[in-house]
Parts: sequence; C-alpha cells; structure tokens
Amino acid sequence: MLRPKMILLDLDGTLVDSVPDLAYCVDAMMARLGLPVRGEAAVRNWVGNGIERLVRRALVGQLDGEPDELDYQRAYPIFLELYAENTYGRSAVYPGVREGIDFLKAAGYPLGCVTNKARCFTEPLLEHLGLLDDFGILVCGDTLPRKKPDPLPLLHAAGHFGAAPEDSLMVGDSISDVKAARAAGFGIICTSYGYNHGQDIRDSNPDAVIDSLSELQGLLAPAA
Repeated sequence: MLRPKMILLDLDGTLVDSVPDLAYCVDAMMARLGLPVRGEAAVRNWVGNGIERLVRRALVGQLDGEPDELDYQRAYPIFLELYAENTYGRSAVYPGVREGIDFLKAAGYPLGCVTNKARCFTEPLLEHLGLLDDFGILVCGDTLPRKKPDPLPLLHAAGHFGAAPEDSLMVGDSISDVKAARAAGFGIICTSYGYNHGQDIRDSNPDAVIDSLSELQGLLAPAA
C-alpha cells in the first residue's frame, strides 16, 4: 500500500463533472457569434487544458488547430462573461468523491487541489459543491506562471506542505496530470471516468487507475 505524506487532487474530471456548465457556455458563445453550436459530447473531449484552450478548440471544432486570432479575441471575453454566470449550476460532484475525501482526511493526509481553472471560477465552484474547506492549499491555473502539465504547481503545493516529491501523490484524470506528476517526481493515480480527450488514461501508464475516489481506501495506508 502507498503511504505518501501529501496528496493533491485535480478538479475537473476528478472531483467534479463540470462539462455541463462548460458546454452550455460554449454553445451560448457560439450562438452569440453566429457560429454552429458544438454540443456536450464534443466539449467533453476538449476540456482539461484551461478555458483559453477550450475556446480555441470550440472555434475550430476540433482538439487541435488554431482559430483566427481576431475570432478568438472576440470569443474569449464572451465565454468569460457566460461562465462567470454559469460556473456551477449544472456541475456535480462525482459519486464516491465525498467518501474518498473523508477517508483521506480521517487517515491524516494533508490535501491540496491543483487545477488549470482560474481561481475566480474554482473557488465558487468548490464552495458551492461543499469541497472548498477540504483543502489546505488551492493552486489554480493563474496562481503561478506555469500550469499543468508543467510540474511547477505540484512542486509549489508540495513545498507548502513541506513534503518531498517522492513522498507526494497526485490524483487526476488526464495525461496532463500524468505528465505533471512524472515531471515533479510524484506518484500518480488516475480516475477512469474523467476528461482525457477521448483516450483511455491507462495508455498513459499511471501508477493505478480507479473507478471511484472511494477506492483510494484500498490503495493507501494511513498517513505516516
């Protein structure tokens, strides 16, 4: 069983299914621009690298590629306006998350949340869903100069808790989380149900894959 000294959790696709709100805002943005709406199924394959990247993907209608910069400069403020008004109304905590977090806290693990979402959206979302007070540190996409898959957010959080990278664990859902954890020297456990651009997260070779955060109880010993 693993015995890390500190655990970080990703937000979107790990703790919370936020796609319904994101998809609503994407389609409302596209409609306001007079462009075809994209639908929730497409948006599920596009999230995970921050809102800026999501808006660009929505404009081109695919995972890769770049829109006309003027189109992006028109679209991005519209999305920010829409998402500020629709941050959490359609989003939901995944089954097993509350049980998993309660186990981690009872077992004595310091917890942090590391996300590429901006703080102005992250804090209201976590607070509305009753998760904000569970974390000793919140590292958002605009907290530091670089975000995941760069290791900086993970190392910053480890430093906050005084934990060495080799004694730290990341729990996420995407290849971005795996890359960040490997670069930081963390262990990495991934959820099977999150957002990974339509790819099986097992192909990224995390240390373990779980179907629910409640399954962490079978992988982790009490904190040292």
